[in-house]
Order: sequence, then C-alpha cells, then structure tokens
Amino acid sequence: MTEYLLSELLKIKNGRDHKHLEDGEIPVYGSGGIMRYANESLYEEESILLPRKGTLDNIQYANTPFWTVDTIYYTVINKEKANAYYLYQYLKLLDLSNLNSGTGVPSMTFGAYYGIKINLPELEVQKQIAKVLSDLDAKIEVNNKISQELEALAKTIFDYWFVQFDFPDQNGKPYKSFGGRMVYSEELKREIPEGWKVKELKEIADCIMGQSPKGETYNQDGVGMPLLNGPADYENGSLKARTYTTDPKRTCQKDDLVLCIRATIGNLVYSEDEFCLGRGVAAVRTKDEKLSELVYYLLLQEIERFKVHATGSIIRGITKEDLTDSKCLIPSDDYINAFHNQINPIFDKIRINKKENQNLAALRDWLLPMLMNGQVTVSEAKEHLGMVAEDGETYK
Repeated sequence: MTEYLLSELLKIKNGRDHKHLEDGEIPVYGSGGIMRYANESLYEEESILLPRKGTLDNIQYANTPFWTVDTIYYTVINKEKANAYYLYQYLKLLDLSNLNSGTGVPSMTFGAYYGIKINLPELEVQKQIAKVLSDLDAKIEVNNKISQELEALAKTIFDYWFVQFDFPDQNGKPYKSFGGRMVYSEELKREIPEGWKVKELKEIADCIMGQSPKGETYNQDGVGMPLLNGPADYENGSLKARTYTTDPKRTCQKDDLVLCIRATIGNLVYSEDEFCLGRGVAAVRTKDEKLSELVYYLLLQEIERFKVHATGSIIRGITKEDLTDSKCLIPSDDYINAFHNQINPIFDKIRINKKENQNLAALRDWLLPMLMNGQVTVSEAKEHLGMVAEDGETYK
C-alpha cells in the first residue's frame, strides 16, 4: 500500500450554471443526483463527482459525458496512480462529516478534499478490484433496464385493456374499436364495457392501516420484526426497513401491496416479506390473488386523488375510508383470469430482478471494505460471485 494525499490523485473542478442549456441526453448532476438532461457536456472523461454543498456523503461516479452544477465538483483523475472507479468506491467508505466547513448548509472546500489521506495498492490491483465491483453494478443496472422495459410493457397492456377498453373480445378483436357495447357508469361518470362492475376496494380486498408500536420496543439490532414507517423504508422500489420492533401491532404479509399514507403519499410496492406496519403506511391484500395486478394499477390511479383528499394541519394523510372507498372497475371472471395470466409473469420477473439486485448489492457492500483493506483477494472475491455482468455490459 502507498499513502497519498487526494491532491496527488485528482484535480477538482467547479461545476457551472446549466440554465442556458437546451434539453438533450447529457446528464446534469447536482449534489442530489441527476437534475435534468441537456444537450452539452462539461466534461467527457471518467470522473468522480464530489459534493460541494448539501448531501456530503453522496459521492457519485460518471464514465459518460456529463455536466455538473455549482453544488458539486467534478474531478480530473491522475490515471497513472489511481483507477477512477476504485477511488470512487474508496471515497464512499470514508466519513467526511468532520471536514464540513458550512455553518448552515453542509459544505466542502477544495482544501478539505485535497488533504484526505488515501492508501492505494498497485494500480493493477486497483483495476482488478474495480472490475469485480463494476461487474456487480453492471449486473444490477442490466436488471434495472429489463425491469423498466417490463414495467412499460405491463402498463401498456393495462391501458389497452382498462383505459382504451380494447381488450381482446371473444373473436380476438379489440373490444371497443370493433363495436363492443359500452354503457354509462354513474359511479365513474364515464362509459364502461357492458357487464363490467364498479366495486369499492373494501369489497375485493382487506386494507390494513398501520399502527406504530411503542417507542421502547424499537431497535436497530435486528431483534423482532422489521418496521415500516414511511418513504425512508423504501430502497430502489423495494421495502427495506431500518428499524425493528419486538411488539408489532399490525402487519403485512408477503405479496401484500404496501403504500405510504402520511406526508409522502404513494410509493406503492409489493412486499417480499412480513413487516410491522407503522402509522405512515398501509397494506392492501386482495381476497382473490388474481385481482392483485389489477388492484395495483387501480391504486396507482387513485394516488392523485388520495393526495387531494389528504387532511392534517401539520402532517397530511389519508383515512381508511379514503382507501377502502376507492372505486374499482372489475371485468367478468374470464377477463380477470386472462389479464392475470398475461400480467402476472411480467410482475414475477420484475420482482425476481429486484430481489436479485438486493442480493447483488448486499454482496457488493460486503466485499467492498474487505477488498479495500486486503482481507479478501480478488480471486477469493470471484468465488463469491454467483452472477456477474452480462457480456459486453459496463457500469454507467
């Protein structure tokens, strides 16, 4: 290992104003992440993005052309001494809070960054470790891309069936476009296919409103049941509780739909485990599993209404009645079965991808510090990798 000052490994550059840029495909980064996409780049080489103001632990990495604003620095890497991706992962492990020079808003200066001491192995070892970590990130990225495409496909099918009403009729033709009979629904104030019914959510699903346990039952030691309180317990479209309780009051089960109902309203996801439901969340459990995907989309449509009807002088939220009285358009059993059979495999694949990404991220985060301090060699790390990046894929 060789000790360096960070000033020997990179040169820090200031971001610039982006308001004059036209829209395009180049990401514009701020301290919180990508702010927009523009038509020009400020820098086109591999770079580590260091926060100047705001969230100081949100160090980012870019290996495609980008622009940065004045709340985040970009860097020119000394590639004779440091591998950019390795150095990025190294810096993410550091606690930089003691270097904060801001009185109100957290801030970092050039000097504070430049004075950080860095211990690096030989450049070739850095590259080998970076390859292991970037392979994991690339696989996660591939799964995310697949899931996004599947989500778009499923949404298109739902819209085709339940918005345009052009589901396949008995002859395989689009129902409404080929003259399928429509009738006016007083409940929905619009036309719907003949024979379809409007039901309230409470008729087809059980709704479990969260109730927070007593504070003295909370812990971060993994004792008891994981507790969901709100949006902080969501990560990359999945539930990931940070607190546990030994006295759960109300719970959700695997395959329940869970959404936030206070402050931030929405964040609808499937649960992959049993959780204690705190006051900020609720669960919806369909009485017939074949209605699950349909109810998922119907609830997504209701979220804007929930936000309008939310009440509360300090923290706004919705009541159980707001949730249970939601109007649901239900087709005949044959169409329920057909829609479920078409959408369920897509949802299953998306959920498998999310679970795989959780495992890959856990593996990466477990390997990262041990690779950095030499507890695990690259060859040993590869033995732990059950899955790596797809051929030809690189992390971006």
